[in-house]
Order: sequence, then structure tokens, then C-alpha cells
Amino acid sequence: MMRTHVTRRARLLTGAAIGAVSLLAFAGGAAAQDAPAQPDPDEATEIDEVVVTGIRASIQNSIAAKRNNSSIVEVITAEDIGKLPDVSIAESLARLPGLTSQRLDGRSQVISVRGLGPDFTTALLNGREQVSSGDNRGVEFDQYPSELLSGVTVYKTPDAALVGQGLAGTVDLQTVRPLTFGRRAIAANFRYELNDKGALNAGTEDAGERYSLSYIDQFADDTIGIAFGYAHTGSPYQAEQFRAWGPPYPTTGDNNLVLGGAEFRVMSGDLQRDAFMGVLEWRPNDRSRTIIDAYHSTFDNTQILRGLEAPLFWGGLSEFPSRNGGATPPVLGGCEISGNVQVPGQCRPGPALRPDFTVEDGLITSGTFDNVKALVQNYEFARETEINALGFNTQYDLTDRVMLEADVSWSKAERSDELYETLAGTGRNINGALDSFGFQIQPGEAPRFTANLNYADPNLIVLTSPQGWGGASAPNGQDGYLNSPAIEDELTAINLSAHIDLEGGSAFSRLEIGVYGNERDKSLDNEQYYLVLPNSPGNLRVPDRFLLAPTSLDFVGINGGVLSYDVSGLVGSGAYNLIPNLDANVIAGSWAVNEKILTTYIKADIDTTMGSIPVTGNLGVQIVHTDQSSDGFSASGSDVAPISGGDSYTQLYPSLNLIFEPWENQFIRMAAARTFARPRMDELRASQTYGVNQQNEGSTDPLQAYFNGGGGNPELRPWIANVFDISYERYFGRSAYISIAAFYKDLESYIYNQNVLFDFTGYPVIPGDTPASFIGQISSPQNGEGGSIQGVEFAVSTPFDFIHPWLEGFGGTFSISSTESDITPNPSEPSQPIPGLSEVVANATLYYEKDGFQARVSNRYRSEFTGEVSGFGNSRTFRQVGEESVVDAQIGYQFQSGPLEGLSFLAQVNNLTDEEFTTNVNSDERQTINYQSYGRTFLFGINYRY
Repeated sequence: MMRTHVTRRARLLTGAAIGAVSLLAFAGGAAAQDAPAQPDPDEATEIDEVVVTGIRASIQNSIAAKRNNSSIVEVITAEDIGKLPDVSIAESLARLPGLTSQRLDGRSQVISVRGLGPDFTTALLNGREQVSSGDNRGVEFDQYPSELLSGVTVYKTPDAALVGQGLAGTVDLQTVRPLTFGRRAIAANFRYELNDKGALNAGTEDAGERYSLSYIDQFADDTIGIAFGYAHTGSPYQAEQFRAWGPPYPTTGDNNLVLGGAEFRVMSGDLQRDAFMGVLEWRPNDRSRTIIDAYHSTFDNTQILRGLEAPLFWGGLSEFPSRNGGATPPVLGGCEISGNVQVPGQCRPGPALRPDFTVEDGLITSGTFDNVKALVQNYEFARETEINALGFNTQYDLTDRVMLEADVSWSKAERSDELYETLAGTGRNINGALDSFGFQIQPGEAPRFTANLNYADPNLIVLTSPQGWGGASAPNGQDGYLNSPAIEDELTAINLSAHIDLEGGSAFSRLEIGVYGNERDKSLDNEQYYLVLPNSPGNLRVPDRFLLAPTSLDFVGINGGVLSYDVSGLVGSGAYNLIPNLDANVIAGSWAVNEKILTTYIKADIDTTMGSIPVTGNLGVQIVHTDQSSDGFSASGSDVAPISGGDSYTQLYPSLNLIFEPWENQFIRMAAARTFARPRMDELRASQTYGVNQQNEGSTDPLQAYFNGGGGNPELRPWIANVFDISYERYFGRSAYISIAAFYKDLESYIYNQNVLFDFTGYPVIPGDTPASFIGQISSPQNGEGGSIQGVEFAVSTPFDFIHPWLEGFGGTFSISSTESDITPNPSEPSQPIPGLSEVVANATLYYEKDGFQARVSNRYRSEFTGEVSGFGNSRTFRQVGEESVVDAQIGYQFQSGPLEGLSFLAQVNNLTDEEFTTNVNSDERQTINYQSYGRTFLFGINYRY
């Protein structure tokens, strides 16, 4: 059913695009007969010097930049100073042909290019590689406010001078250049923001604000230019969330699937971001140019989550004493003694499914579980992030044909999290009232539940460990948990190059030779703690001063809400003891990675003819030497030792871009390159865990080994692909174009987890053991054989006034792409999907702009894909994410003359149709694992430009 839906939507979007193309072709043919000749292509480069604003100006500038680039690119340009098309740069990127995004908490955060996820795409700021506040390399684009960017270029094909390039693509974020801008400008805007779900948690807000200020000017006879910008975001957001235990869904004795357990809660978040941008540009003479730019942002994100967790089929029992049938004489468990009847201190029977359940196609879709011991969740997550970036670039014309350039940059990201999870229930572990939970599956939505107990009663629901979960450090069960990781990422780089204009008579017009070096250090400090009440195994009633209004769970049918309280106030009062979690997996979760990279490159620009056909482009090669290392910990139980590793290697990456212009304003582009993506940082970690199996003490068979383990691989090599692209582009003046492109990526290598032999010599053994062999197996990332990715893209952008003068001011942009993959990293295993790949991605925007009025509606669609989400313990987990169709709309008016000239108003709504985020298993919408509904966000704003 899902594939049919994808096909129908793709047909609709394709039909609309084909209709637009047909009209464009007809209009183009008619214009060729009696219209004046088109402007010379070189004149199109002057478009940036025309003082125009608005949607059509942005489209014109983007088309000009796309046309004039020597690579296959997609371009976004600002409608005006401090005014990109969307409030988030990630939202704008997701509308480009072949690009899409994955939403986090309702907002686009990471980008997929041509079916490859964020790990395969690099981000640059003014041409310089950037650090990431995430756990790995993928840049979180919501860290960069759109108000401070003048444009974005996405390189789908690389050239040799593009440093920091990605295997899928390279996203270059650009700030304004004041001397190139060429005039004074002041811009300010303010937007009020509101979510239609309201404040779902007590003590939170549902309204916020955004405002920004930008200033650009030139001095000293236009030899000095400055640009400053400040942007603030105070954005509350809401979500209704459901998560099923698993995957997979467990199977009952009669071979039917059923819910193993469920969490349902509401989340209220608040994102506070302050960002500053500064640029100083100096041109003392015609030969020398220097630019210094700086960027700083602080990004604080707080989330309050409250709800219930209900262990169901997988709930299990708890008893004292614990049963031990192997003892002599056998020890009966507490529930065996009681006949599986609840007895305080002796038996808490496991959940039992009543026999009157309903089965549909092998899935139990409704029923009731008795003996459920639910947990009341009150969570508070806080994240603080700071990003700083500095860049210095100077160019000097040594002669009329030789230009020397030096670029030095530094960027650093620091992130700290405090993720508090506190629990409450009817009593500790065995003790406390049990409940009956009814459930009904809703395909593609959150299930509906019923319960009998009042989970908002502070006399019934107390702070405790309802299920008794916890490790050796919390023997009576954890009453909560604190996950407190810290990330630090620092990158220093220098790029020295020479640009040489070649004399005529050659097929090459310019030569660029350069050396680029950088050093990057990234570390993760993984601290985790059990929260334990001082009177454990006792319970604690929540003090009245911390109690808040109950939180409603009406979206899943639970009446009366749940107990709610001020988590930070409670923790700050000393209600809990913090006990470090010394589990081996936690200790081995800390790591540090260092990379030193030296890239030598040469690029020759092509400017020649093939017969009567002009041919341009470039040819080049990069020689990349990498020296990588990692430090971490090897841990097993209480045995912890430092461990390190690394590797160095040199690889060659050639590239070729060719542009043919067989007819005026029509281009055929061809590209071939060898590209790469460096491994994820956590895959390069040296840290590992290991264990022993005493039953294999005498074995010399590695498959039946005494030692086994798992961890990272600091000797890991990059993903490598040979890529081939071809595209056809036709331009109709400055405002319209159509393009069709095809690409093929042959992955030489792919990274996947594999069991490999490992020498555990020197690792500690259990006292008294004498292993026959120290050779065992370790599960770690390895380089596999790869596979292929191929796809086609189609895009059209046009105003509609060529159809009829009545349509002046109307226009649209449409794109659709189809991508397939065949990835088999291990020849002995079946093909597997690439994370982030949607087979169909489509975007459509219709706009109207005339006499100061503006209106726009946009839809971006992606079919189902494998996405990366947070799993148990905030770990990285892949899930099958359902298809999405997100609609945004905007309307506004700008005064174009008189005393109010430069003033404009707008109203905007994001996620107009309240599109949910869902993940499932077995491509079955009924087997939902994650469900989140974010609501609609309304923005009302005022802008002023002088």
C-alpha cells in the first residue's frame, strides 16, 4: 500500500512538471521566432549588481549562479539582506533537486544528498570545512541561522580545488561580501512564533520570537567593507510521542505479533539560539584583497518530557526469593510459591494478555494486559552548544597572470548535555498496585490505551524504581538516570594556492595549484549516573513545592493525565544521590580521534571548442595523505585499560567536469570523479569492550574462543566511490530553466560491522584460568566491497506570465528524483539499504509576487527510508521511517514607495498539514515503533530594510 501511495504522488508531481516543461518549450520556440535575441551569457553575471529583492530576484540569482558554475550545482540566494526563503537553512536545502532532510523534533536538521545520508555530505562556511556539534561529522544545519547567510551552493560534482568535499555532495554556506555587495544596507526583522498544540507540559511556553539585525557598509573610497549580523531565535516546540519496545514486535505462543511494551508521552521544547557574524574586507589597491570573517553561536535546547511507560508482553515478573531449579534442593521462586498471585515483598506476576484479544493478519490489534506495573516518566533534557569560526583570506596579484592566495581558518564546537530521567510509580519493584491496560493499534498512528489507576495522584504515585531496573551500583533499582556526554570538536586549516592564467592557443585557460593541510581533534566524554533516593529501597512522595499540574495524555486515550513535577528543582534540592555507572559499555563510550590531513591539488580550467561547440570545465587531481589516530579505553567489568591505535595512508582522487554548449542557452554537462567520505568518528574510536567465556578455556577455535569483544576501528579507511554524472540544462532568459540529470556512483568500499580475528594477548583473564588461545573475535567496523547507487533528477523553474499576461507575477519550481541502490558490503549477506535513501524525493513551490504582494506554498515529499534515530540509552539506532509530505505556506506585503518604503509584513505557517514522523518494521504501518506529531507552527513578522 505504501509503494502505491508513493507512485501516485510521484505521478502527480511528474505530471505537473511535464506540463510546465511543455509550456516552456512552446513558449521558448515562439520566443525564438519573433523575440529579441537573448542577452549574452556574460551579462547574466551582472544580475547580482541589480538592486532587486523578493522571490523572483532570488530565483534569478540562483539560476545565474547554477548556469555559470563549472560543476553540477544547486544554489540558494537570499531574497534580500537577512532573508533567505525559509526560517531554517536546512528547510531551504531540502527543497533543492535531489536533496531532502530528516526532521528532528519537527525541524529539518540533517541533509541527505542523492540518497546518501549526512555522513556522506560535508559542510563548508565560506569554502572552509566546519566542525560539528553532533556525535560524528554530519553538520547540524539548524546551528546556522538563515538570517545571517547570503546564499548556499551545493556541489553535486567536485573539482580538484574543492577541499573538504563529500562523497554525496558538498554544502557551502556563504556570508555576504560587503565590497562585492557594493552599497550600504540595514535590515531588521522580527517574527512572533506560535505552535497550535499549545504548551503540552506545565511550566512551558507555546510562543516565542525571532529577530535579527544586519548592517553592511563601505568606507575609504570603497576599499574597506564591513558586515555585521546578529540573529536571535526563541522557538518553543511541542510533540506527542509514542515508542514501542523493540523492534521487532514479540511473538506469542500462537505465533501472533503483539506489543512488547510502550512509552507514550508529550514533549515541550525550547530552543534559544544567539548568533553573530562579522566580515571585514579590505582592497587597498587593484592587486591585493583581504577578508577576515568570524562566526559565533550559542545554541541552548531544553526539553521537558512527561508520560507513561507500560511493560506489556515483555514485562516479566519479579519475585523474592529468585527461583533456582538447579540448586540442591531446588529453590522455589516467590511467584511459584504464591501461585503467580501478587504478594507484597514476594511476587509481582508478569503482565498477562486476556484471551479476548483481536488478531488481524498475524498481529494482535487490540486486547487487554493485566498485572501491568507502569512507570511515570518526568524527564528534563538540556543541551548547551557553542560554535566559533574564524577565517582569514588574502589574495595578491603577483603579475597580470599570476595570483597567490592564502587562507587560514579555525573552528571549534563544544557541546554538553544533561539528560535527566526520573521515575515514579505505585511502589518499588515487587511492591505497589498493578493495573490493567487496554490497547488498540492504529495503523500509521499512535495506539490508543486505557488504564484504571489515577497516575496523577501524588499519594499513589511516588518517586521510586517501579520495575527495579538498575545495575550493580543500584542494587535496589535506579530511581532515575543522568546521561551527561560532552563533545569537543576543533579544526585548524591552511590552504596555500597559486592561480595562473594561461596564454591563448591552449585548451586550458587557467591553472590552480595548491596545498591544503588541516588537523582535527574530536572527543566524546561519556559520563552516566544512576539517580538513587537516599532512603532506597524506600520511596519518596514528591514534595508539594515541586508539584505541577498533571500532564494530559489524551492523544493516546489515557484519562486524568500523569503526575508532573519540577525535575531540575527536585534534583537541585538533593533528592537523589548520583552514583557513577561504571559499566564497561559506558566507559568504552568515551574516545578521542585525531586526524592530520595533507592535500596537494592541481586543477586546470578548460576553455576550448570541439568543432563549433564551446567546451568549458576543469580537470584535476587531489593527492590526500591521512594520518589518523584514536585514544580510548578497553573495558570488561572492573578491568579498564587505556588503548590507542591508528593508521596513515595516501590516496588519489582525480576529477573531470565538462560543459558543452551545442545550442545557445543549452548546456550538456558531464562529470567523472573519484570521491570519498571519511569514516564516522565513533567508528574510528579505539575504545572497545571485551568478555570471556570460561567454557571455551581449552578451545583453540576462534569461533569458540575464550575471548570476544566489540568496539571501533582506528585503522578504518574511507568510503570511496567512482561517480559519473550527465545533465542537460536549458535556460530561458534569466528567470526560467529546465534540467534533467542522471548519476551513477560505484562504491569501491563500504563500511559495515563484521566479526574479525583479534589477538587478546596481554588482556586479563579470570584468576586460575589458562586459555589455550588468546585469538578471539571482535565485532568492529570494517571496509567491505560496496555496491552502487544510481538515479535521475528532473527540475524546472519558471514564471507563468509566458502562458498569458494575466498570470504575471505567478511562477513555480518543481523537482523530482528517483534513486536506487544495490549495496552488498559482505558478499555472504543480502543487499541492504543505505541509511538516508528515499527512492522518490519531490519538491514543488508555487508563488505569486507583484506590486509588493507575495505568496508562496511549498511541498516537499520523500518516500520511506532508513533513518538514524536515538535508541535505548541515547545510542545510534536505524529505523524504517515512513514517507513524509511537508507543506509550508507564506504570504506578505512590502511597501515599495512612500514613507514606508522598505517595510514589509508576513504571515507564515510551517507543517501546514501536521505531518507526523513515524518509523515502523517490516514495512507494516501497523507495527509502529516511533510516532511523533509536532503540530503547526505559525509565524507573524515584520521586516525593514534601508
